[in-house]
Amino acid sequence: MRNNPPPRRTAPPPAATRAIRKRPTKRRRRSSRGKKFFLVMLFILAFALIYNFGGEQIFGVRTGDVVLELNEIMVSFIDVGQGDSILIRSANHAVLIDGGEAPRRNSTRRNALRDYLREAGVRRLDYVVATHPDSDHIGGLIDVLGRLDIGRVIMPDITHNTETFANFLAAIDNNNIPVTFPNPGDSIRIGIIEFTVIAPPNPHPGPANSNNNASIVLRLEHGQTSFLFTGDAERELEQWIVNSGANIESSVLKVGHHGSRTSSTEAFLDAVNPTAAVISLAANNSHGHPHREVIDRLTDRGINIYRTDQLGTIRMITNGQQIYFHR
Repeated sequence: MRNNPPPRRTAPPPAATRAIRKRPTKRRRRSSRGKKFFLVMLFILAFALIYNFGGEQIFGVRTGDVVLELNEIMVSFIDVGQGDSILIRSANHAVLIDGGEAPRRNSTRRNALRDYLREAGVRRLDYVVATHPDSDHIGGLIDVLGRLDIGRVIMPDITHNTETFANFLAAIDNNNIPVTFPNPGDSIRIGIIEFTVIAPPNPHPGPANSNNNASIVLRLEHGQTSFLFTGDAERELEQWIVNSGANIESSVLKVGHHGSRTSSTEAFLDAVNPTAAVISLAANNSHGHPHREVIDRLTDRGINIYRTDQLGTIRMITNGQQIYFHR
């Protein structure tokens, strides 16, 4: 039998050759799918980080060195354990609200407030606000008043019969620092940092011996963003604030009294209507803060909760339009 010659193979056209060369193998195809999946998930994560707060304000994340633009304000909720300390600064000015407990004598425990101010390069504080005389708010300020250049102390017009409060007053006198007792409606401004005094009235509501209800409450407003700092305000002062008709709606709420059930009432939270809430407290504290009732009230309203006992110092930067969490 005659064998027929094999069919002649012709070379594919150049375009087909290029297509064949570019055709991925099965392994490469899986790798490509994996990359696409990774990119999609990365996009979803980024979207969630920016928009997971809901509401009108858009929150984002910034990393790297802290270099504030002339239109930016940084708010740092400093991890001082079971206490409050908040540093507000712009490119040219700084304000400190409370200072946590004073370090114990002969204690090797680090001074968190002093360390943070040093690392931030803060040498002058235009204002130091002592929201009320309790030691977990003014104790750490005693050291600050003797070390830094202080423009003015702002405090409520009340007294307290403790050694810590006496030392605090002595530090003010020894360093010749002027003092202001604010009234609701007052404005406190230094550069682009501007507060409105919301409370307390004089006399303050609630029991006469309640330092918490004498807390200075300040609202910081910068463009479309705002922060409400409440000290240890409890339900009586919160109710007074709501009844006063003051504008307290804010992007970020510093939760009163470390998340105690005596604060953060339903009516108050509704009036503030925050997107995010920060609780300053120590892990496993003896008070059981934050109380479950407060966490429930916040979560029921879709308010995102940030705690210094879990995250350490919490830093936010606002440019008046957006608030960025700084990592």
